[in-house]
Amino acid sequence: MRVVNALMVARMLTRDHPLPMLGNENIPFGSVWWFIYAGISCLLVLFAGIMSGLTLGLMSLGLVDLEILERSGSPAEKAQAAIILPVVKKQHQLLVTLLLCNAVAMEALPLYLDKLFNQFVAIILSVTFVLFFGEVIPQAICSRYGLAVGANFAWLVRILMIICYPVSYPVGKVLDYLLGHNEALFRRAQLKALVSIHSQEAGKGGELTHDETTIISGALDLTEKTAEEAMTPIESTFSLDVNSKLDWEAMGKILARGHSRVPVYSGNPRNIIGLLLVKSLLTVRPETETPVSAVSIRRIPRVPSDMPLYDILNEFQKGSSHMAAVVKARGKGKETPQIIDEEKNEDNKSINRDSHLTTPLLLKQDAKSGNVIVDIVLPSKPSSNNKLTGSQRSDSTTNGPSSENIEDGEVIGIITLEDVFEELLQEEIVDETDEYVDVHKRIRVAAAAAASSVARAPSSRRLTKGAGIQSKSGHTPRKSGEENGFNSTKH
Repeated sequence: MRVVNALMVARMLTRDHPLPMLGNENIPFGSVWWFIYAGISCLLVLFAGIMSGLTLGLMSLGLVDLEILERSGSPAEKAQAAIILPVVKKQHQLLVTLLLCNAVAMEALPLYLDKLFNQFVAIILSVTFVLFFGEVIPQAICSRYGLAVGANFAWLVRILMIICYPVSYPVGKVLDYLLGHNEALFRRAQLKALVSIHSQEAGKGGELTHDETTIISGALDLTEKTAEEAMTPIESTFSLDVNSKLDWEAMGKILARGHSRVPVYSGNPRNIIGLLLVKSLLTVRPETETPVSAVSIRRIPRVPSDMPLYDILNEFQKGSSHMAAVVKARGKGKETPQIIDEEKNEDNKSINRDSHLTTPLLLKQDAKSGNVIVDIVLPSKPSSNNKLTGSQRSDSTTNGPSSENIEDGEVIGIITLEDVFEELLQEEIVDETDEYVDVHKRIRVAAAAAASSVARAPSSRRLTKGAGIQSKSGHTPRKSGEENGFNSTKH
């Protein structure tokens, strides 16, 4: 571009003259008109240089970059960005204005130099001035200090945009129509790459630490991660049968696990019907062997396995529960994930006469606490007309607990608020009740011995050791499912 402009000036100087006529000057050196023409030539070179520098400086400032500087830059950068932003928003009109003014200055320069010097001197001076003072130096300065230079010359740019409006506005609109507006924000992959670059510089003078970049990256990944990736498989969870009794052995296991919530199933461990808050057992006496069905069983939400973790986090924020049952998604990828209604289509199926599952869950509202309580009513004798909840219906279609094929709608795992936090932090949350950081690789926690001996029941019967250790699927390292599955909301 610089060479082309210089050659254009040289061509116009030699266009109407034969080769060198040394000393043939139209205006005598030292006269008033000579200094006027020389001053005008210098102003044209300076003006062309400003236009060239502003073209590079202003057009290299993206709208997103300016908005970031306006919101989070230094006080000087905020003021400069606020001045430039309204001008740069009209990108194509600005571009046409700057290029038009630059072209006018370049075309006018040979007309004045031709009156001052002979052809050889004019060519040498024009190439030197145009190349260095009209292109190289202005663009070098504006590429480095484009924000400051653009803010100082914004008033001049506005005046030129008004003067060139009859030409720049229609041409700019045509370019807007053909090329569109350059208002694209950063895509998710670009943001992750940007965070990754900052992560590499963490600890080397950068402002972001490794933990900060890890959490930012985890937050960007939550939309792509699903419940199935973060859940604890149902085979690795600790749960209670609704028909079992809260005796010394059961209470000891609950206390040893250290969970704040325990899933409750009926007949088949995959048939999760609710959850039990451990703190609600404070008034239960083990020697009375109270049935699990006699205590308050909270309703547990159900989520499809392909539900994004952000949506699950939003459901947990509603406060209804910090634990959810994950079911196999029906028509995965075809429908928008949503919380599955346990009572939906309740009248469409019935159980077999030899089924030992419970009768329908009867929901009622606790007048004092406002909590939903599930009453379990055991049938006096099986009836083929008894109706089931969504989880019971899906379990009745299987061959039993040993079935390897998981049907649509059947519970395949448990996910808690802590699971979502671990995916956000991209690190395991280990507390005093965890025995393993990674249950698959058998990586023990330093305090595993203490955790395994927590709250042994005062009974002559010895409790079963190490039962029901939970784990997560699809992630390494993983901690013990004892904490992972149900201890996400310690109170």
